[in-house]
Amino acid sequence: MNFLRGVMGGPSAGMQPSGAETIQKLCHRVASSTLLDDRRDAVRALKALSKKYHLEVGVQAMEHLIHVLQTDRSDSEIIGYALDTLYNIISNDLEEEEQGKHWVENLPKQVDDLGSQFTEIFIKQQENVTLLLSLVEEFDFHVRWPGVKLLTSLLKQQGPQVQQIILVSPMGVSRLMDLLADSREVIRNDGVLLLQQLTKSNAAIQKIVAFENAFERLLDIITEEGNSDGGIVVEDCLLLIQNLLKNNNSNQNFFKEGSYIQRMKPWFEVGDDNCGWSAQKVTNLHVMLQLVRVLVSPTNPPGATSSCQKAMFQCGLLQQLCTILMATGVPADILTETINTVSEVIRGCQMNQDYFASVNAPSNPPRPAIVVLLMSMVNERQPFVLRCAVLYCFQCFLYKNQKGQGEIVSTLLPSTIDGNSVSAGQLLCGGLFSTDSLSNWCAAVALAHALQENATLKEQLLRVQLATSIGNPPVSLLQQCTNILSQGDKIDRRGSKVQTRVGLLMLLCTWLSNCSIAVTHFLHNPANIPFLTGQIAENLGEEEQLVQGLCALLLGISIYYNDNSLENYRKEKLKQLIEKRIGRENFIEKLGFISKHELYSRAAQKPQPSFSSPDHMMFDHEFTKLVKELEGVISKAIYKSSEEDKKEEEVKKTLEQHDNIVTHYKKVIREQDQELEELKQRISTLTSQNEQLQATVTQQVSQIQQHKDQYNLLKVQLGKDNQHHNSHSDTFQMNGIQTEEVSKLKEELEEWKSKHEVLQGQLGEKDSLTEKLKSSQLEVGTAEQSSQTSKSGGLELSNELHKELEMLRSQIQLQSAEISKLQMENQKLQVMNTAAEPVLGDSSATAANSLDLEQEIKELKSEVKALSEEKESLKQHLDSSRSTVAILQDEKSKLQQELAESKKEQDDLLVLLADQDQKLSALKIKLKDLGVPVEDEDDIESGDQGDEDEDGDEDEQD
Repeated sequence: MNFLRGVMGGPSAGMQPSGAETIQKLCHRVASSTLLDDRRDAVRALKALSKKYHLEVGVQAMEHLIHVLQTDRSDSEIIGYALDTLYNIISNDLEEEEQGKHWVENLPKQVDDLGSQFTEIFIKQQENVTLLLSLVEEFDFHVRWPGVKLLTSLLKQQGPQVQQIILVSPMGVSRLMDLLADSREVIRNDGVLLLQQLTKSNAAIQKIVAFENAFERLLDIITEEGNSDGGIVVEDCLLLIQNLLKNNNSNQNFFKEGSYIQRMKPWFEVGDDNCGWSAQKVTNLHVMLQLVRVLVSPTNPPGATSSCQKAMFQCGLLQQLCTILMATGVPADILTETINTVSEVIRGCQMNQDYFASVNAPSNPPRPAIVVLLMSMVNERQPFVLRCAVLYCFQCFLYKNQKGQGEIVSTLLPSTIDGNSVSAGQLLCGGLFSTDSLSNWCAAVALAHALQENATLKEQLLRVQLATSIGNPPVSLLQQCTNILSQGDKIDRRGSKVQTRVGLLMLLCTWLSNCSIAVTHFLHNPANIPFLTGQIAENLGEEEQLVQGLCALLLGISIYYNDNSLENYRKEKLKQLIEKRIGRENFIEKLGFISKHELYSRAAQKPQPSFSSPDHMMFDHEFTKLVKELEGVISKAIYKSSEEDKKEEEVKKTLEQHDNIVTHYKKVIREQDQELEELKQRISTLTSQNEQLQATVTQQVSQIQQHKDQYNLLKVQLGKDNQHHNSHSDTFQMNGIQTEEVSKLKEELEEWKSKHEVLQGQLGEKDSLTEKLKSSQLEVGTAEQSSQTSKSGGLELSNELHKELEMLRSQIQLQSAEISKLQMENQKLQVMNTAAEPVLGDSSATAANSLDLEQEIKELKSEVKALSEEKESLKQHLDSSRSTVAILQDEKSKLQQELAESKKEQDDLLVLLADQDQKLSALKIKLKDLGVPVEDEDDIESGDQGDEDEDGDEDEQD
């Protein structure tokens, strides 16, 4: 212990040992001491020396410290000291007094190298990192916190190697995710810093962390800390979320699908009181805006960007950003980043672009936000970065937005100019012709984006007339641009004169590309071609080479898109002019100056205009695409002969004709597709109706079968009574005659039922014909021949239906004749019944039995009536199925009337039959009263059977 007191600064006799010797003795003590207290004190002493004697402790003690971590897990205090010592060895943190007194200027770099070397030694054995992960799992504060700091330092020094070890370690990432749930803020906050280092540039770990519910936990921490008003912890959480989302499409989709975009809206609710903009709040908001831009970056897949843009509009995030955009008192850097963020949220999304066009600034009178932003862009007093942000916002508003392009160009047309208010077109023209070269360039690029890929607007812009001075006639916008271009050196401007000319040339190239009418207007001015050839032919300095290249591009566009409508400026003559005054090789070389320029390569990388200084603002991103597209075709066009041009024009005309034919057939196919869809819908409706009818028919058939069974039962009972009457008296003979007539009538009724079943079969045949018609309609194709074939098939089916209807008519006529026959027979029976009534006497028993039989007859009558009603319903279903054929509408209506008449006659016949049954029952009762004995049911049945056999013999004799 005396030795340790000497190390820790206590009094000692003799010479003081050097730092290296002390460290060596302490290491020996750690390795050889058997008492835990002695080892703990030695490790504590090493921790105290580790900051000052970086190298010595690292070289001599690292192995012993790792051994302590492996063997002394039970004592949290010694583990904490060992972890702190290792952290001091590996980290690059320096004490202030060492930095001021003992350390030289290049020492921090040496410390960096030492930390990296010690990290390599530590992670050489992967078990050391695994051991450290297990220690981080410990809940003890003195173990967990130093372990988190040590692991963070390892990741800073050798990130990819440590990431790979943690990735292959079982549950390695999941263990570290538990740090976010620690109730101790120090460990939680350092855990966020650890995860920041862990997720850098490693997509696999980023996905694991995201699916371990990291977004939910981090957003909860941000909300607890007060959103943008929170401290540095909010910034750390935002940076970790940014690590998880940047360039990781899977995590971006998970973030959107988890509805986490909706939780971003409260971040930007800064309120009306903007006086409390602390430095940390500005930093937090800046990172929050960058996080929004990560989700809608133009480098993301278009589908993912579009879905995030829609979600931001639906949850109100875009509206909140526009509120900040139009608010007062917002710091300049926050305002600039907000403009850039709004730009990418609306870029290429029609719904968001329409909303942005409707936003008004809180001024009196209210002005559109676009107009207010353009005022800042053409105002040379505004900061350069702000003007670049406004230009980017305007470009994003017009990107793939033909509606917005038309609205901007319409403010320049004579018929829509409002003299009482400032419009976007007036601001662009003002910036285009101002004396500030940066305003010239921004206005030219903005106007070029209003014409991007829109030939209609390029033609409309030719109508714009400008009043140059009092007393002079107005000139076109195209003419004014070429005038300023030719007078470039004569006008005194603030800034780079080359910048103004480059902007105007980019505008003219965009305007004339793919627009032959604009090329004709440009060539109509006789001064334009000599100016371009003169610029290209001169040997100018390095700065002017860029202008020469753009002049060559403009001249090449005038040749490539020339429709030869001007005799003096036909393609062939312009090529000859280039050959004589410039030379083809020289022209191609000057054209290549554009793509070889350094600023061109920078602009081609991303859509956002980001320049280190105004002098570097030369090229626009969309213009670089145009140059890439036209450079090759112009070079080929220069070397083509007149014959090749003619052939190319013929090929173009042929292609145009083919395109017209294809467009026509596409239209025809589209119409046929619509007709096919309508037919499919109609067929589905008919199919459902047919299924309903089939179900109804099935139900009716079952009910008819029930009624048949009941009727047969009643017929058997009547047959028994008739058998009894035939065996006794002359009056019974008369009754027997009536019974035979009744049986005939019943047989006729059965024939009607069979005919009804035949009608049902015919209904099924109609259904099958309808199905054939449906199948023929489904075979309608996109060509006219197939449609004609289907129509002819429909006519054949219609002819078949005509034949079927004629057969039905003939059957109905036969049925009506039979009904008239039956009516005559019923009249005869009535006469016979009236003759038999006086012969029979009245008695009280006869009256009683007569009442019972009358009740039974009424029931039978009601059943027959129900049967007729069911037949009537079947008739209606049959009529509804026939209505599907429009051509046979008149024939079907006639058939329905004839069927209705036959049904009425049949109903009358059934009523007569019921009366006859009633009279027969009365006669049977009277015979019983006269003394005829009543036999048992079995005898009656046997008698009935014998009677039936006799009837059969009589029929054979007949």
